[in-house]
Amino acid sequence: MMNSRVLPTLIIGLVGAVIGSFLMMLYATSHFGGITGPNRTPPAAAAVPLSGVSDQDRIVNAVRRTKSAVVAITEQVNGQEVIPADPFFQQFFGGQGPGIVQPYRGEASGSGFVIDSQGTIVTNAHVVQPPNGARVTKLTVVFANGDHVPAHVVAYNVAADVGLLRVDHYGKLPPPLELADSSKLQQGQWAIAIGEPLQLQQTVTVGVVSAFNRPERIPTENGGEIDFKGLLQTSAPINPGNSGGPLIDIDGQVIGMNQSTVKSAYAQGIGFAIPSNTVRTAVAALERNPGAHQGTDTGFLGIYMANLTAGVKNQIGYNGDSGVAVQQVFSGSPADQAGIQPGDVIIKADGKTYGSVKALHDYISSKKPGDTIRLDVWSQGVKKLAAVKLSETPAEQPLSVQQQQQPQDEQP
Repeated sequence: MMNSRVLPTLIIGLVGAVIGSFLMMLYATSHFGGITGPNRTPPAAAAVPLSGVSDQDRIVNAVRRTKSAVVAITEQVNGQEVIPADPFFQQFFGGQGPGIVQPYRGEASGSGFVIDSQGTIVTNAHVVQPPNGARVTKLTVVFANGDHVPAHVVAYNVAADVGLLRVDHYGKLPPPLELADSSKLQQGQWAIAIGEPLQLQQTVTVGVVSAFNRPERIPTENGGEIDFKGLLQTSAPINPGNSGGPLIDIDGQVIGMNQSTVKSAYAQGIGFAIPSNTVRTAVAALERNPGAHQGTDTGFLGIYMANLTAGVKNQIGYNGDSGVAVQQVFSGSPADQAGIQPGDVIIKADGKTYGSVKALHDYISSKKPGDTIRLDVWSQGVKKLAAVKLSETPAEQPLSVQQQQQPQDEQP
């Protein structure tokens, strides 16, 4: 009896649901068809972050969490400077003339960040290495809370441009920053630079990760340059004083250390940072060798080279088909001691013929300091052999005449 009453009720409900659904479809078609896009595709809607937190909020939170570990580094420097005795020499010969040597005192500054609970601070080597052989007489770390704390240099590596400082017995150390895995970075992801540009405390700039593995020759205050490899390019503005500060991601992890920027009237938003994985490796090596001023550990011949273009061959009178021309020889270098001169042509190295500057440069750089290479050299129409014992490639090398005439990048 119960089943005979329930069954008709269920049938009636089911029929009603089907009819109601059909009517709703008709209503939706007639009322909302006009707002669909081409081909009756529904219009796009702005995506809402799944977490409910915008990128701007995440950037603000990342800066808030990390900025206490970012420090300013100030140093007092004692050195010497040459004052031209005759303004004529300064104007027409770039100061290359008789002059008066006198002592000077100055100040320099940069940025850094705390990386452990022992008071270790990482920064750029060029921040803690004074120019032209000057001496740092006082080194101070200024924390975000305003405390000025004396510091000392643990070690630095000019070739990697990474330096370590330490503050001892400071009881208010902020939480250290964490180094991310820079091999996992994606082009276009947020990049946030924090530092002390122009001594303006706690400045933040925002951009993106622009590119990877950039080779850049960066000029130094000593009038030379350092040939860096594998730099991270970013659009986040990096200004003088930012050097050594962290480049962080949207989660507050360090993806790089601010280093340099392109100085050009034709380019903006091109900054460079040392990737966090490179920083991690350099820091580990420096901690194992406190007091070290590490070099490049690569072979050094001591020449600038040029490819054998028709113009170069005509200028030096060389008719051969292969080789690399010697453009400039460093005084006192292994090449200089072996009698190699500008205008010579290196035809072979260790029995192998080289036809480009890059190929020969890469071969020499693959050698270690102390290795001996045997060169077949053409010199003013005469072929000769030279056995050259390589020295270590200096991190900082003087600029060639051609490089001095080209736009350069700048270390803040």
